[in-house]
Amino acid sequence: MTTGLWELVLKGVWTTIQLLVLGALLATAVSFAVGMARTHRRRIVRFLAGLYTEVFRGTSALIMIFWVFFVLPLAFGWQLVPMWAGTLALGLTYGAYGAEIVRGALNSVDPAQREGGIALSFTPWQRMRKILLPQAVPEMIPPFSNLLVELLKGTALVSIMGMGDLAFSGNLVRLALQQSAQIYTYVLLIYFVIAFLLTRLMRGLERRLKAGVGKAPRPRPRAAVRQPVGGGVR
Repeated sequence: MTTGLWELVLKGVWTTIQLLVLGALLATAVSFAVGMARTHRRRIVRFLAGLYTEVFRGTSALIMIFWVFFVLPLAFGWQLVPMWAGTLALGLTYGAYGAEIVRGALNSVDPAQREGGIALSFTPWQRMRKILLPQAVPEMIPPFSNLLVELLKGTALVSIMGMGDLAFSGNLVRLALQQSAQIYTYVLLIYFVIAFLLTRLMRGLERRLKAGVGKAPRPRPRAAVRQPVGGGVR
């Protein structure tokens, strides 16, 4: 490929990374907000959080992108730029899946931990912040890692808006060179490298978080004991 075509592909990689980061930030915020609401003591809060989860899990991310980018301007009279439309659609969709991860991790914490917080007169928010989340977050990392890789692959859907992400740029290069096998092989390898780096990063984060949960105190050095001169005890 020529230098200009490589620059086009690199711009597509940068656009994909931007969309991945912004979508992941929105999805994380939605996941924790809705996931914690799913465990709320009030039924109406749990119902609304569950309704959101079911709606966005039951709809296609592709159709959601269409709806945000093409329907919202007709319904409300304002148009989102492709980057923000893709971020909103992907963040809300994958946030619904993340909410179930958060809910499951919170419910897996030993009930005795909650009872201990009640016995200490902690408020519900204090119990969540000081007891439940520190134990639940490390358990969320492996499924969140998988969800992040799925989000990376989902960014290719924004190409339907004409957004110059990696998939869109790769298709333009393919049309220019008429070399489908070579170009799409390059695109697959780029997606694989990004996904591999993400999984390694999340694995390191998981080890770091789990190291701080239930960590045993360091043993104190024992004082040196002097042995009597001459060996044994008489």
